[in-house]
Amino acid sequence: MWDFIQTQILGMKWLNILIGELLSALGLDIDSRIGSGIHFFIYDVIKITILLCLLIFVISYIQSFFPPERSRKIMGRFRGIGANIVGALLGTVTPFCSCSSIPIFMGFTSAGLPLGVTFSFLISSPMVDLGSLVLLMSIFGARIAIVYVVMGLMIAVAGGTLIERLHMEDQVADFIRNANSSVDIETPSLTVKERLIYAKDQVVSTFKKVFPYILIGVGIGAVIHNWIPESWIRTVLGGRNPFGVILATILGIPMYADIFGVIPIAEALLSKGALLGTILSFMMAVTTLSLPSLIMLKKAIKPKLLGIFIIICTVGIIIVGYGFNVFQYLFI
Repeated sequence: MWDFIQTQILGMKWLNILIGELLSALGLDIDSRIGSGIHFFIYDVIKITILLCLLIFVISYIQSFFPPERSRKIMGRFRGIGANIVGALLGTVTPFCSCSSIPIFMGFTSAGLPLGVTFSFLISSPMVDLGSLVLLMSIFGARIAIVYVVMGLMIAVAGGTLIERLHMEDQVADFIRNANSSVDIETPSLTVKERLIYAKDQVVSTFKKVFPYILIGVGIGAVIHNWIPESWIRTVLGGRNPFGVILATILGIPMYADIFGVIPIAEALLSKGALLGTILSFMMAVTTLSLPSLIMLKKAIKPKLLGIFIIICTVGIIIVGYGFNVFQYLFI
């Protein structure tokens, strides 16, 4: 039963076969380099789009129960590492990219929540949302997806805890620290119909923002899958290069994409012989430390705290990458 869910429902193997037959019927040789690339592109775009819309709808419906004010109240009930864990877990039901998470992070911080808790939220939100769990399961399998999410949450909790102990509240921008957080507006309860409308609107809004990155990501994945020699990938990102994890992390930082645009690239790299941990480090770096999100974050926190945030995330991502590489045989 699980194999059926993994291959036919999440992996949509039936769709792959159907598209191959349609392309063959149109006279395209899907075993050729060009034909295989077109097959890969159409299949991945359709599969990811279907999963994307379904996931956003379900997650947005869940998210409607956790507006920022209610999330702030929930996190305010906890102290210590428990608060960091709650902050990281709440990050899994929030926006899909780091740039969307930063305004919520600023709101939580100005409301007086502990800085470490808000950073646990900020790290986990783009890295380990529920969408990434399901989409990773559709390509890499349940074990890899679950361990990826667990490790991402550990980075978020550890990073937030460390920042909390460094007592760097003075490194938050003055306009956030001095914001008036005394106003406590009660969020009105929504009806089921209103939640469904909200979820539908979120699907439309998020899809418009994300779809270009899906096309770019799948296009890059198709090129890697069919045009870049396997020996090159193995040399740069395989076991032959002990610095592959560090290189992948550095390469991922300047990019900007969400998990839906990065996974097709990761899928192609894995098929070409790149090590699993190296690929996951690349994914984490793109979703958590993208250059646009760091530029936005710089407006909210001062350079010293921004530098510590980057160092904590980078070191955590690299450790996770090497750990996955060492134990790759347990997952593949």
